[in-house]
Amino acid sequence: MMLQSSLSRCFMSTTRSTITKNKSATTTATHRSISSAQLTISSDSPNNNNNIPQNKQDLQFGKVFSSHMLQIPYKGGSGGWQSPEIVPFHDLKISPAASSLHYGLQCFEGMKAYKSVNDSNDIRLFRPQLNMKRLSNSMDRLCMPGSDFDHEELIECIAKLVRLDQDWIPTEEGYSLYIRPTVISTHPYLGVAAPDEILLYVITCPVGPYYPSGFAPVRLTADTPYVRAWPGGTGAAKVGGNYAGSMKPQTDASNRGYSQILWVFGEEEEITEVGAMNVFFFLEKEDGSKGRELVTPPLTRGDILPGVTRQSIIDLSKSWGEFDVVERSITLPEVRKAASEGRLIEAFGAGTAAVVTPISHIEHKGSDIEIPATGDLTKRFFSDLMGIQYGRIEGPEGWSVKI
Repeated sequence: MMLQSSLSRCFMSTTRSTITKNKSATTTATHRSISSAQLTISSDSPNNNNNIPQNKQDLQFGKVFSSHMLQIPYKGGSGGWQSPEIVPFHDLKISPAASSLHYGLQCFEGMKAYKSVNDSNDIRLFRPQLNMKRLSNSMDRLCMPGSDFDHEELIECIAKLVRLDQDWIPTEEGYSLYIRPTVISTHPYLGVAAPDEILLYVITCPVGPYYPSGFAPVRLTADTPYVRAWPGGTGAAKVGGNYAGSMKPQTDASNRGYSQILWVFGEEEEITEVGAMNVFFFLEKEDGSKGRELVTPPLTRGDILPGVTRQSIIDLSKSWGEFDVVERSITLPEVRKAASEGRLIEAFGAGTAAVVTPISHIEHKGSDIEIPATGDLTKRFFSDLMGIQYGRIEGPEGWSVKI
């Protein structure tokens, strides 16, 4: 077998995509994109509801999985995307030479399905278009074929999976069905090269509230020699390697009594993320104007994940018009200075699992920066976003998608 360089393989993948665009409309629909109309449900897919946890208060994240999964292979050459299929939840069988196992060619998404607090038959997704866009970008960053799939078609396939397993969605606000779309390279050869065969699959699991007893402010440390991401790396993509590299520093932080790491980059100590979440700081402006601003690090460097909750917080804040919303570089020395001057009002992390997480302390160069927690703005974001997700509040158009 002749091995090709990653650049060559990626070029060939792009060329195949261009050639496919010139084929007939029928071929394009079959091979270039995922088609929900071709989805089948395996005849041996029983509704195994006997395994649904009876005591939802005991749910642990990622420990119990629903009866079914969605799988959509992509074949090399002229194969393209194959017909989607919903099958019983099962272990995967792949070659031990699959490049996902050797070179980290894997990406994923995290999203949820919610039952409305007003009607248990009303099932919703929260801004799934943003998840699909990010999945496409992650696949493209790994030079995976098929990254230009039709987003609405995959959403419809996921919706059918969720509807089939809707009995697994716990009722009551705070409970949901966690959805994990994943793409792995099944390319069965060694050699550092872009894959031409992949598998997109989706599994789901019932989950409870991140905070069973309410908000729990977290203590962070920025004192670590490790770096999560850097400009030009994969920080803007949701790939497994970003998380693998955080395991040791996270363990070290936990052993020292801190919940998460506040990741910084460079000599100026530019703040990037907190744990696996985006981060926000609510400040009184330094110019003496008595104005306030909500600051979050920018996406322009390419070292920060474009979070769905992050974007939702920005959009909500701008719709309120009560304070400035700024995406800009913010450094740890700036945060320390604001805290010492009494201008640091609140700080919180933001992500799908917890919605928002209040921050009470940041260890920086051996001493803690103290932050008021839990603040009114943090509580407001938590309440409003949860309200939209569960249908208690009418959110902006297209945010809470009924399926």
